[in-house]
Amino acid sequence: MATPESESFVRAFARGLQVIEALGQGPSGQTLAEVADAVQLPRTAVRRFLMTLMDLTFVRTDGKRYWLTPRVLRLGLSYLTSLPYWREAQPTLEEVSARFDQSCALSVLDGEDIVYVLRQQPKRILPMSPSLGTRLPAHVVSMGRVLLAALDDAALDEYLTQAPLKRRTNATLVDRPRLREEILLAREQGWAWVDGELDESICGLAVPVRNAEGDTIAAINVSLPTGTFTRERALAEFLSGLRLAASRLRASMS
Repeated sequence: MATPESESFVRAFARGLQVIEALGQGPSGQTLAEVADAVQLPRTAVRRFLMTLMDLTFVRTDGKRYWLTPRVLRLGLSYLTSLPYWREAQPTLEEVSARFDQSCALSVLDGEDIVYVLRQQPKRILPMSPSLGTRLPAHVVSMGRVLLAALDDAALDEYLTQAPLKRRTNATLVDRPRLREEILLAREQGWAWVDGELDESICGLAVPVRNAEGDTIAAINVSLPTGTFTRERALAEFLSGLRLAASRLRASMS
């Protein structure tokens, strides 16, 4: 993998991507100074990146503020459509959500976070309803525990050493040895249950989605209202359905 110090690393390209990411942080656009401050680059360099992105129609400006255009969606959609299970994912989650009458989601691991790549929900909306592209800390949600469980021991140790385990609720598990135990338990049993660690009103059950080689490449879950569902009830009502959905996605990659 190319690093900033290697000859194969294209620094200008990397900085252009940083500018795009920085622009995505502000819904009402950002000034040149704000973008330069966000990416820690000289304003003259950032201006050139912005002008290039404008020529490519990725960015627009009113002369003072800059913002992304819908063309940027092509970059994200290219990732989604490249997923080997993508064509089967939407109908699978629709069926699971309808069968459970609960919110279901599909996510992948990106560094210390999970990223939602698909979400299906009934009319009844939970207080926290992440949407496509939402990032959440992996340690506080069931899909994150499942995805972390798929890391090899060295990668898991690195995560547990470096990840900022911020407390989101009184129930959030931030003790690293205990978190490691929970992740290893999820690896052993093939599912993870997390109750009230991200939001006090939400619990979740997740299972891994594996490819034909048996590698975990995503996670699928059901989100439930805390208090209404215990772990035992969730396992009894939803585990087999989640595993069936994961198997269906795996079959679609054959």
